[in-house]
Amino acid sequence: MTNKELADLLIPDVDSNIDYYEKLYKPRNVEGIVTRFAPSPTGFVHMGSLLASFIENKAAKDTNGVFYLRIEDTDQKREVENGVQGIIDDLNYFNIDIDEGVVSETEEKGEYGPYTQSKRKNIYRTYAKHLIEEGLAYPCFCSPEEIEETRMIQEKRKVRIGYYGRFAKCRRLTNDEIKEMVEAGKPYIIRFKSHGDYDTKIKINDLVKGTLEFPENDMDIVIIKSDGLPTYHFAHAIDDHLMRTTHVIRGDEWVSSLPLHVQLFETLGFEPPKYAHLSPIMKEEDGKKRKLSKRKDPEAAVSYYNELGIPIEAVKLYLMTVANSNFEEWYLKNPDGKLEDFKFDFKKISSSGALFDVEKLFNISKNYISRLSKDEVYDSLVKWTATFDKEFNEILLNNEEYAKRVFNIEREQAKPRKDYVYYSDIKNQIWYMFEEYFTKFEKNYEWQKITDITEIKNILTTYVDEYLDVNDDKDTWFNKVKQLADKFGYASDMKAYKENPDAYKGNVSDIATIIRVALTTKSQTPDLYEIINILGIDRVKTRINIIK
Repeated sequence: MTNKELADLLIPDVDSNIDYYEKLYKPRNVEGIVTRFAPSPTGFVHMGSLLASFIENKAAKDTNGVFYLRIEDTDQKREVENGVQGIIDDLNYFNIDIDEGVVSETEEKGEYGPYTQSKRKNIYRTYAKHLIEEGLAYPCFCSPEEIEETRMIQEKRKVRIGYYGRFAKCRRLTNDEIKEMVEAGKPYIIRFKSHGDYDTKIKINDLVKGTLEFPENDMDIVIIKSDGLPTYHFAHAIDDHLMRTTHVIRGDEWVSSLPLHVQLFETLGFEPPKYAHLSPIMKEEDGKKRKLSKRKDPEAAVSYYNELGIPIEAVKLYLMTVANSNFEEWYLKNPDGKLEDFKFDFKKISSSGALFDVEKLFNISKNYISRLSKDEVYDSLVKWTATFDKEFNEILLNNEEYAKRVFNIEREQAKPRKDYVYYSDIKNQIWYMFEEYFTKFEKNYEWQKITDITEIKNILTTYVDEYLDVNDDKDTWFNKVKQLADKFGYASDMKAYKENPDAYKGNVSDIATIIRVALTTKSQTPDLYEIINILGIDRVKTRINIIK
């Protein structure tokens, strides 16, 4: 029985014409990098995946290349419901735009599809059949029990675990023996026939880790499973070739597979892509570093940032600090610069893994929000509250201009305030500016030095009756607060107070604090003059009158 006849027996439903696909998926006419995000729909997108997709997208965009989304769903037992749509939604949320690939559960765009591996079954079977004809692949009839028995023998002998060399039992079957077993109905899978020598060393260049040395691969790995679908190793080699991928950027858990993957490319007659393996994002805990965990760490899930309301651009700015070690210095020199202006460099990726720093992310977020205009803060908050705080959303929509004035307090100045760390934090900072919350929330007045309620009421009543005028400019307003201070025995001149504090009940800042707390309940707030002007005379009087 010839190899051609054997191939027809094992894979009868396709021919072995690989030239058809080589002509169908022609080399791309692009000048830049072609890379892909290729997740499995087996759970949520985590921070490591987001970082990889961000780098892949950035590398392609910076070089006028192509970034595409491929769904690797050949392990269908591990798929989760709506897994594909979840991946798409997460990429869309972070504005990581794809040039080609899967755009919904049912739609794709691009000329190199299908971009879902389960829809490419015949392509893989065609290449597998070609390998069988060339004597480079064969069927394996070993049962799971036989594989486990071999593993136990290897463990006992303290040799490498796997299907190779003398342990590759089915590799030695003749074509006629194979035919007899197939016709007897014995189930089988297809294995790659490796011609590697484990004692021979090879060198492979990685764009992040540099030159790496490995033993050649000698494992006869499974390429087509019993359900007819390919394994990851086989499918990715064919897909990356036919989709004309130039750079494979992925987690360094795949580094050990490099000898196999390069061997598969070479055996199939493909030019291997360039590889860049990203070290895992680390977290410090109890003085030790460990890998950021999807199971243990809420910040590992991208939904965490959505729910907190960290601006998308702030997350991407932080990701760039993780991706390229020189970005922070560039950003300090270019605080108004955009990510598009910074050129990504593979050489600046940490080979040891970056430490995930939530506080740094929060600081970037705070600085980013501080540079937004009042309109941008309003629009972003309306969008966020539409999902996460519908009551606040309605209040914002009903008070648009008023809300924008609130957001603009101490914003349009050389050093804007940095009160807001993320969008979910804003209501906690400014609730007192909205009557709906001021009348509803329980109020805890943070009186400071002046605590006698009779004194407080006298000061506030006098302020309303004799000094309050929302048409005053800031200097006039503050001069009146000083006059109020003098009237009640508090120093209006801070220098005089410091020279002889015992001569006064307190100073003008104590008086301002009384007004501030009466209007907001807080002893620390943004500019009091602006708060009074935004609240207006009626609200100011109402709030002062309820002090008991």
